[in-house]
Amino acid sequence: MRQSFIDCPVDRTLQVVGGRWKPLILWYLFQQPQRFSALRRAMPNTTQKVLTQQLRELEQDGIVHREIYPQVPPKVEYSLTEQGRSLQPVIEAMVVWGRQRQSKAQEHVCS
Repeated sequence: MRQSFIDCPVDRTLQVVGGRWKPLILWYLFQQPQRFSALRRAMPNTTQKVLTQQLRELEQDGIVHREIYPQVPPKVEYSLTEQGRSLQPVIEAMVVWGRQRQSKAQEHVCS
């Protein structure tokens, strides 16, 4: 995990899952292990470079496991570690909050 300058649990969590794409990567990996190409299709607004970087950071932090299958062409699959699975309640809380926020925004449009 990268160095945190503030000794705060929220800061430590954000050091691991913070950023635009990491929560989405985790959300898709909670569904099932994914190949890089499937993640790329699921998140078309990200670049290959950024997705690769985010996956590497999650792997370095022990959240994601990268499995390389010895075949031609090579198959690489990403899955969650036990520590990664422990983030599921955090991401699901974000989903609930996001849905509530979306509902409130739609109420304001219709009023």
